Amino acid sequence: MLRQEYNRPDPKRRNVADYRKRQFADPTFKETEYPHPLNFYSTPPTAEIKLEQFEQWAIDRLRILAEVEACSFRNKSLAETAEHMRPLLRKYLFLESNTAVSSKHFEERQKDHYSHFILRLAFSSTEDLRRRFSRVETTLFRLRLDDDSLGGRNEFIQSINLDCEQVSEEERDEYRDELASVSGSKKGDAEETWIKVDWDRVPDLVESRRVFVRAGKAYVPSKEQSSMVIAEFTKRLDRALELTARALPRLDEDDRLTPILDHLSKNFVTPDASYTSSTSVSGADISARNIDALSAHFPLCMQNLHRTLRRDAHLKHFGRLQYTLFLKQTGLNLEECLIFWRTSFHKITDDTFNKEYRYNVRHAYGDVGGDSNRRGGGYSAFSCQKILMEHPPGPGEAHGCPYRHFSLENLTTLLQGVGITDRSVLQGVKEDKESQKFHMACNRVFEHVHKNEIKKAKDEGVMTSAQLETIVHPNEYFKRSYLLKNLGKATSDDVKMEGS
Repeated sequence: MLRQEYNRPDPKRRNVADYRKRQFADPTFKETEYPHPLNFYSTPPTAEIKLEQFEQWAIDRLRILAEVEACSFRNKSLAETAEHMRPLLRKYLFLESNTAVSSKHFEERQKDHYSHFILRLAFSSTEDLRRRFSRVETTLFRLRLDDDSLGGRNEFIQSINLDCEQVSEEERDEYRDELASVSGSKKGDAEETWIKVDWDRVPDLVESRRVFVRAGKAYVPSKEQSSMVIAEFTKRLDRALELTARALPRLDEDDRLTPILDHLSKNFVTPDASYTSSTSVSGADISARNIDALSAHFPLCMQNLHRTLRRDAHLKHFGRLQYTLFLKQTGLNLEECLIFWRTSFHKITDDTFNKEYRYNVRHAYGDVGGDSNRRGGGYSAFSCQKILMEHPPGPGEAHGCPYRHFSLENLTTLLQGVGITDRSVLQGVKEDKESQKFHMACNRVFEHVHKNEIKKAKDEGVMTSAQLETIVHPNEYFKRSYLLKNLGKATSDDVKMEGS
């Protein structure tokens, strides 16, 4: 006789819900509350909105994010960005603080909440979009956090789980002198609040000696807690974007949302992304034999690569890649590019060149490689932002941005080597470099070299001020330089094509 196990549940009595009943069950919505103007966007919105609101709210936020990214491309400081964004935020995405008497708190914060999640859907499809979205959302959050009142900021920080410990009154009394010396406040300042975290969570504050460290813990004052909050915001947003990317395939069935999201992601255009491949200069002889003559119109980063190549008859990998893509974007075809590199590497044999270098050039042009590489026509030329932020040069390498990666002495020597000897310009470049305004330094040199041509173009109405705004792409520098130096030869259509 078989022994019956009474602890085993009866299969007939198991709570097995029918998947069809679960699929069509009425959803339970949670009423969203917005106690603070700041938001970590941890909880997705669940209430219903109109399709027109869905699109309009997303477009308004997209305007803000695109302008925030444009400020970073123009190398504006945080204070300059805040000043520039203040009227735009008031117009498109305004948030009143809790201290302000307003009846629109809920509507403003609901729009902010929903628009964030809509754009999160639109910009989570690719790694590049996720990275850009995280960067500009973090900047927007930083601007709002700095703009909030001290009391509102402290309330928000206490409302989120930062895995930190509040410093007790006993500890504050025990380390009163040390805390006062760190914060710069009076010893009896009761408004200053402190939290205690592991020191490795705030290495930037430890490095700049803005916190008190004791027994492996960093005592962070309220005015410095914003860096922790911002780092936590970025961390959570990056994780949420990864999860959103996995859930995107489920949205393909909704014919209403997919076209809107595709339209939003395609219109997130920034100065470097808007530079297309159809940028060859009409009338210019873009050939291997003419690169030496054309190099006079190159930006300093490409002039440095060209001078190094002519001196050493060799460039390392990232230098070759940066220069190859730049030449490709100017209009140099694959055959001419291979001739240029082969004649430049004159110290090696044909066999060595074919084995070690030829394939890389063909791959950059999309002539070989995977299907996606061939269909996409290879790689795009590096923008100023990409050159500044990625792959810093090491010993023996010549790529990168001289305004950022060179020492001041080497930068001055290079500028003088290409003909920039004006003391006021060199001093201005020095100040731009010290304040990390590398785009401004490059544009300062451009305006000095082309000052007569720029004046002539403006006087004759050939180029508008908008067409002569800040340069944020090396190929744009080349094209604008060539057109300005050949104003008498180029037609007006050729010149005006740049602003179209």
